Amino acid sequence: GDALPLQRFPPSSNQPVPVSYPAACQPCRLPARPLLRPAKVCQAGDAYTREKFKPQPTRDLEKEKRRLQNILALGKEEVEDEVKQVFVRKKEEETAGPDRFEELMNEIQERKEFLAEMEALGQGKKYQGIVLTEISQKLHEMEIIDKKRSEEMRNIMTKACPVGNKSNLQD
Repeated sequence: GDALPLQRFPPSSNQPVPVSYPAACQPCRLPARPLLRPAKVCQAGDAYTREKFKPQPTRDLEKEKRRLQNILALGKEEVEDEVKQVFVRKKEEETAGPDRFEELMNEIQERKEFLAEMEALGQGKKYQGIVLTEISQKLHEMEIIDKKRSEEMRNIMTKACPVGNKSNLQD
């Protein structure tokens, strides 16, 4: 915690020691040569070379023409992408319905097999409540899917074969 000892020179030197100033206190010296480079040296480097032109991907001009023709003719843009996406979504939903119904049937079958295995091992009472509850949940979900399907079929049938007036049915 004390101050550092002062530097003492050996007593044999009686000459005065010149005091040196830190670099920040000394006056700045200008370099002997200027730091600018000649023009020929700059031109020899890559400073004056241009980058090559790389074209960006172009637009589909035919598609753009059709879009503008529709705007001028119909007063609005034709939305093809959204129609395609909606159509694809409907197909996916239709395919998801039967798949889910089959999955539920497979899951019920697996649970029945599991319960039979547990009964064979003497553990049937332990798992019976759980497995039967899961099976009833799967059956309920299957009923919901069945109702949706029958509703869709009714709608399709009424559109395909419209029912006549009640007066025609009475005759």
